[in-house]
Amino acid sequence: MYDIIIIGGGVAGMNCALYALRNGKRVAIFEGDSFGGQIVNSPKVENFPTFMEISGEELADKFMTQIEERGAEFEFDKVISVTKENGVFTVKTNYGEYQAKSVVAAVGVKHKHIGVPGERELLGKGVYYCALCDGPFYKDKEVALIGDGNTAMQYAILLANICKKVYILTWTEKFFGDKALERVIRSKENIIHMPNTQTVAFNGENTLNSVSYEDRTTGEIKNLEVPGVFVAIGQVPDNGLFKELSELDNNGYFIAGEDMSTKTEGFFVAGDCRVKKVRQLTTAISDGAIAAISACNYIDKL
Repeated sequence: MYDIIIIGGGVAGMNCALYALRNGKRVAIFEGDSFGGQIVNSPKVENFPTFMEISGEELADKFMTQIEERGAEFEFDKVISVTKENGVFTVKTNYGEYQAKSVVAAVGVKHKHIGVPGERELLGKGVYYCALCDGPFYKDKEVALIGDGNTAMQYAILLANICKKVYILTWTEKFFGDKALERVIRSKENIIHMPNTQTVAFNGENTLNSVSYEDRTTGEIKNLEVPGVFVAIGQVPDNGLFKELSELDNNGYFIAGEDMSTKTEGFFVAGDCRVKKVRQLTTAISDGAIAAISACNYIDKL
């Protein structure tokens, strides 16, 4: 019997473990993919307090070592169900069954990928999904941005304040976001809108050197030479497994209170998987701390 089972080994889950362990709880973290979450794909992290610069992978390793030394138990296993009966949570995985007094879901989100050649190979080497995280590395350089919704438009404005030029590649001639954002984009001389395009490849050996795209009006394949491209075509939460334990919004994100609580007592959530306005490394870490404190308070009252 664990005090707390944390599902998800990203920074939200690991900070949740740290706070729970410091409160004397027995904690297990379940991760079916790789520990560290999305941050491990960032070659440079410059927005985390105390480190002027650190790679995402190194940051995750330090975090993992810290909680391992405090007694965290790690399970490299995929969770397939979570139920609660008689005040006890049962977590079933591909290879076992575990019980806990409380559960924290910190399962993050996944960026939608285009699925073209070079995308996976050049991830973190010129291909990115977060302009706020990685845009500053392209100060005074030309970059491309793929997407036509609010997130893409916000990224374009942010990048335009940093980069020499920003090319926005969209499927149609329209943007599908707030008109106010579109007006700002249209007003900036260093934002170049390239409509009716379909990205077909990211090119480069060890780093990105160009984006290949099809001009949908002519069918011609063209190359845009840029050292960096930001893909902003949406994020996908994967919270369906927990729909009986927590309410989800129309996009599938957890609806939770400020204390990370859900409709099920003892079941908490943390990180990018919940409804929130800002999804960043530091806000995920904050969520993890709050979820841990809430879970510990819940357990102490049992």
